[in-house]
Amino acid sequence: MILAGDVGGTKVHLSLYQFENGRLQHVTDERFPAKDYAGLEAIVQLFFEKNNHPEVTSACFGVPGPVRNGRLKLTNLPWLLDARELSRNLNIDHVFLINDLEANGYGIPELANDQVFTLSPGDPSIVGNRGLVSAGTGLGEALLMWNGKTHVPVASEGGHSDFAPRNDVEIDLLRYLQRTLQGRVSYERVVSGLGLQNVYSFLRDDQGMTESPELRDRMAHEDPNAVIGQLGESGQDELCKRSLDIFVSAYGAEAGNLALKVLATGGMFLGGGIAPKILDKMRDGAFMHAFTDKGRLSDLLIHTPVYVILESRAALMGAAAYAEARAAEVSGQSVRMASNRLG
Repeated sequence: MILAGDVGGTKVHLSLYQFENGRLQHVTDERFPAKDYAGLEAIVQLFFEKNNHPEVTSACFGVPGPVRNGRLKLTNLPWLLDARELSRNLNIDHVFLINDLEANGYGIPELANDQVFTLSPGDPSIVGNRGLVSAGTGLGEALLMWNGKTHVPVASEGGHSDFAPRNDVEIDLLRYLQRTLQGRVSYERVVSGLGLQNVYSFLRDDQGMTESPELRDRMAHEDPNAVIGQLGESGQDELCKRSLDIFVSAYGAEAGNLALKVLATGGMFLGGGIAPKILDKMRDGAFMHAFTDKGRLSDLLIHTPVYVILESRAALMGAAAYAEARAAEVSGQSVRMASNRLG
């Protein structure tokens, strides 16, 4: 059995996988509120207890931030993660820590056709580098470098690069965020869950758009992003609709920026939890217009395929695949290959 984990600032998502006929098979998974536990080890031990102490041979955890020598200090939690200590204390032979967007990247080859939506077909016959942009709680980015045989995920903190406004409204948005944040503004401050709320506040507080009493009440008592997404997609509320317009356009622009930087002729993938929830809006043309609006390089972006990852466990699948592959390198025994022989 393989243990996969997606560790975030607010929750830890754990899953067990096994292989059948060379393909990953999901066994079970559970989410835990991170702040309720002293560390990752305590969460894993509870997960094992709930699942009758499964025999786990390898594990991989996708974590937010750069991993150095198998160690990471989380920024939003008082946790220090160390792969060697986790391996020893959890009695798992092989434990690995990788960047969460790396894990997402390793998950892409494991996805079935119905777990990916084609936003723009581009020219799918071209083989080359790929890019991955994931808007969720934050904004994650990764480079998927083609080495002639496979795509190798490379971690990035590109979501924290400077926000680049492209029109008068976005210039006003930048100035508003510089005042409210009292300093520098990154793309994550616009293209993320928090970013969507920042755009909403900008239109309400700086641009004078009206927030109805009904909308104000919903924003206070429900998930604000869900409210903006629902009313924005349906067009029932102009403030929400305009917020979603700006958000999706900025998302497309930054995805296009990464596509240029990595020369993503092999395609751009959109991960994270937001895009699948506003798929109708992603399809209406605003995202792709911003994605391809790159002046002399527009033709390159027009021919770049763009895909939305629909599977919420893509990062877990990638972590499981990585754990199996690295453990096989160390031990000389591949669980994936053995399942093929059994099949």
